[in-house]
Amino acid sequence: MGKVGLQLFSVWRDAEKDFLGTFQKVIDLGYEGVQFAGFYNTPAERVKNLLAENKTLVAGAHVGLPQLLHDELERTFDYHHTIQNKLIICPALPKEMRLTSDDYKKSAEVLNQIGEACKRSGFIFAYHNHDFEFQTFADQTGLELLFDNTDPELVKMELDCYWASFAGHDPLELIRNYKNRVVSLHIKDMKIENGKKTGTEIGHGLLDIKSLVEVGNEFGIEWFTVEQEEFERDPYESLTINVNNLKKLLSEEAAK
Repeated sequence: MGKVGLQLFSVWRDAEKDFLGTFQKVIDLGYEGVQFAGFYNTPAERVKNLLAENKTLVAGAHVGLPQLLHDELERTFDYHHTIQNKLIICPALPKEMRLTSDDYKKSAEVLNQIGEACKRSGFIFAYHNHDFEFQTFADQTGLELLFDNTDPELVKMELDCYWASFAGHDPLELIRNYKNRVVSLHIKDMKIENGKKTGTEIGHGLLDIKSLVEVGNEFGIEWFTVEQEEFERDPYESLTINVNNLKKLLSEEAAK
């Protein structure tokens, strides 16, 4: 059965001011794990200790491409070994690496190389989508170009279900297509106001989160990770609604 995590980018403004305090505050909301989006110059041992004190798991970490290349890669590995994170996720490609289909193919080779290094060092490497990967080049999307040209053993997928839906694609279909290659899901709900799609709390929008939980568990996806960036209420109230509603859906699925 999958576990519920929180991507800390959801509270990045607070994390910039007080990373460890914000980290503790979200742990107290009831998430089983946290997914990092930077460490704000915090020593790895301090992060490790806070995780251990709260018996909180690491649901992966978003690590920018510059930290996954050349001399930075070993430093990145050292940090993540210390905090006992096994899942390293590239959060996006810079624009210059995704302008054409050839760009995507070249980017795929870069991801393969990173994935091979990650595997050698005991990590799982994944790529996280936004909406831009669904731009079509001839008869293929950028997402297809990336994953058709990467080794399934080296480059996994963190499917952002919101952004896939935002771009007009069915995340359920994507999970069924990529199957066990999908190791993590980003979950937030969507509503439409004045013709504009926007994020909202799980259970307060249009997306079929219940089916995402069902299909995610069918394929053994480990992490259902909440990420919300747009808030109409206090962010911590929203994040509490998210964890409670997502845990309820997972409990209902487990009881079947």
